[in-house]
Amino acid sequence: MRGQIIEKKKLDKKNSVWLIRVQTRDSKGELKSRSVTVRGTKTDAEKTRTKLLSEKDTKGVIASPKQNLNQFLDLWLSVIKPKLHSRTWQDYKELLQRYVRETLGTIKLENLKVMHLQKLYGDMQERGLSPRVVRYTNSTLRSALNYAVKMDLVIRNETAFCELPRLIPREMTIFTQEEVRLFLNAAKVERIFALFSFLLGTGCRPEEALGLKWTDVNFEKSLVVIRRVVVWQRSGGGWEFCEPKTKKSSRTIPLPLSLTQELKRHRIRQHAERLKLGIAWKDFDLVFPSEVGTPLTMSRVTRVFKRIKSNAKLIKPIRLYDLRHTVATLLLQANVNPKIVSERLGHSTITQTLDTYTAVLPHLQEQASEHLEDMIFSKTGG
Repeated sequence: MRGQIIEKKKLDKKNSVWLIRVQTRDSKGELKSRSVTVRGTKTDAEKTRTKLLSEKDTKGVIASPKQNLNQFLDLWLSVIKPKLHSRTWQDYKELLQRYVRETLGTIKLENLKVMHLQKLYGDMQERGLSPRVVRYTNSTLRSALNYAVKMDLVIRNETAFCELPRLIPREMTIFTQEEVRLFLNAAKVERIFALFSFLLGTGCRPEEALGLKWTDVNFEKSLVVIRRVVVWQRSGGGWEFCEPKTKKSSRTIPLPLSLTQELKRHRIRQHAERLKLGIAWKDFDLVFPSEVGTPLTMSRVTRVFKRIKSNAKLIKPIRLYDLRHTVATLLLQANVNPKIVSERLGHSTITQTLDTYTAVLPHLQEQASEHLEDMIFSKTGG
């Protein structure tokens, strides 16, 4: 049976209550069925039947509120996999496996309540997990259960009613201008010195820099175009090129003149490496590859970063990613328009930039008051 539509009750001239029934067999040959009630026109009922049949044809089994949470999460992960970066999908899968499935997995989807989730989050906090991890777990489950609501498997999304621990903002640690100079001087002996110069000259995310190709660099106009990131798999090894984090992350960044010159020198050194290695070189056209042409791993870059900090006697607890925060903060302190900083960083909105760097804003407000004093009040005797 491909699917039935049964008119149960006439509501008015156009609308009725429709019962849609769909049956199929799963991979084990067991019969699965589902019934859904729809209020609306017959066209609405037909669209619902089509959606259910499409799900059945592509996934092999109809989702049901009688499923337990583990079974539903398997379905949800298979549905979202083609829409996500592989690393993001893997993060979701591992998070659910680590924190959710063993505790809540056997509960039927229709029986999952706020109290179950609230106990899970309480247990996570007792184990010493941070508010950020608890909130990320809840947001992942919220995405999954939004799909359940969309498919009429549950009436409401229980995660929306949970009380979550307050997120404690991480105190941002950055280099000062003098510390940046010390860092770059210590980095000059490293093979990937140009990579750290690039990070500090652009504010790019490390994964964006590692995915940069020479075809993305315009030496004549002194700019680069961010088009991709490198994503390394946590399990099984391997890597792939993916689109940047958001639409705004795909962007064009003007380069400081000194950085353009350094990239030219870096390209000459890289060409010599290629000639020396010969056919063993793996040509991915990367600007910052390993010694054999393949993408650098983040762990390796981090090890070099820590060595440079140690050699420069910089003891601040600064991470590789904090070079990006350093760039943003220094630009804002130099009175660069926050909109320009936001575009350079590839933030989705200027609000994200302002929220992230609120510590810099009081300084900007003080300068705004000084400008108003000079422009208006000092000239009027006010």
